[in-house]
Parts: sequence; C-alpha cells; structure tokens
Amino acid sequence: MTTSIDILDDGFGRIRDTVAAALDGIDPGLLTVRVDPDANTIAWLVWHLTRVQDDHVADAAGSEQVWHAGGWAERFALPFAPDATGYGQSSADVGRVAGPGVTAESLLGYHDAVRAATGAYLRALDAAALDRVVDENWDPPVTLAVRLVSVLSDDLQHAGQAAYARGALERRA
Repeated sequence: MTTSIDILDDGFGRIRDTVAAALDGIDPGLLTVRVDPDANTIAWLVWHLTRVQDDHVADAAGSEQVWHAGGWAERFALPFAPDATGYGQSSADVGRVAGPGVTAESLLGYHDAVRAATGAYLRALDAAALDRVVDENWDPPVTLAVRLVSVLSDDLQHAGQAAYARGALERRA
C-alpha cells in the first residue's frame, strides 16, 4: 500500500527529474538568458525552487539548511543575504543569479543535495507527523502536510517554467 509520505517523496523526486532534464546538456549561456526582458532565468528558477525546498523542509525538520551546511552559499557566491530564497526579488535580482559559481552542475548538485535531505526527512516521518501544525500565522493553521504540498506545487511549477524557458531559448538560437 502506498502511503501519503510515499506520494510526497515521489512528488519531490519528480521535481528532481524535471530539474535534471531542464539542465542536462544545456548550453551554459542559456542559464541566464531571459525569454522576455523581465522573465525569470533558468538559473534563477532552479536556484529559487531549490532554496525554497531547502528552507521550508529544514524549518519543518528543525535542521540546518543544506545551503549553509553543504557550503553551497559560498560556492554560488551570490550577492544576497545569506538566507535569501528568491521570494520578493526584483527583476534585477533575478539577473544576479549568475557568475562562475552558477553552472548547470552546481544548480543540479545543490538540488540533488536538497532532494536527498528532503527524502531522508520524509522517510523518518510517520503519517501522524503530517498533522503537526508548523505555522500558526494562518487560519486555519498550516500543517506539515499542507506545507509540503505547497512546496511541491510551487517547485513543480518553477521546474516546468525552467523546462519551458530552455525549449523556447533553444528554438530561438
């Protein structure tokens, strides 16, 4: 029998698959090109979706973010506050997810590390844990299940956007 935790883990695995496909063999120059002057870049989309997953899952797990623990912040060397996730960033900020530390390999490496941490966290849970309230600032309060589905939904959308952007940019080239 498939459990709700198995379904969540499968969903996070699908994000990883979509991210990997969007980055596989990509021309490095396309990572920071925009399909429209204010569109999000592939690099920003993958960085952001991974940062959100890392931030939210680490918060729920009570653990350190992979971004910090794994030295990814230093490797990427982005000009943002250490805990930036991309929320509320301007179009100019989107363009700052660039530089020597931002490669398809580093984006996928960071994503794989976050995916591994997410999977380990999910496998340590039982179904009852999904009912735990993780945010009382909402009415109704947000449970762990709702938070994880929210991250899953947001990440799948951004991964799809990255895949779309790659296809659109490659057709223009």
